[in-house]
Amino acid sequence: MTAVDVQALIAQALEARHRSYSPYSGYAVGAALLGASGRVYLGCNIENAAYGESICAERTAVVKAVSEGEREFVAIAVATANGGMPCGACRQVLNEFAPEIDLIVVDGEGREVQHAPLTTILPFSFGPRNLTLPSPHDRT
Repeated sequence: MTAVDVQALIAQALEARHRSYSPYSGYAVGAALLGASGRVYLGCNIENAAYGESICAERTAVVKAVSEGEREFVAIAVATANGGMPCGACRQVLNEFAPEIDLIVVDGEGREVQHAPLTTILPFSFGPRNLTLPSPHDRT
């Protein structure tokens, strides 16, 4: 990705952050997920009075993309007020589809806090490759 592409993705994440529904935590998050097709899927966190039913911005973007047929991802920009990193659940969902995705985390002003592959913040991940079982003849 070029620097211009990164800045455009960051701008979209910042815009998505404004759509956040976060009346309980007050912590608005926006995400812009770049698919291999070149299409960008936006997500924001959506809270619920039954807290466990809330969904993060990153997972919102992934769910939207997958529901529209996209399953390969190049990069994701995540915008929060203070540059907070994606939670464990979001890291795991991103890992399912793109373990090497380019992760860009910015604060509310668009300043980069982290820009690295997902593997940097999710080392030793569990993913689809771990579910490949040996043949019955290889089991002891």
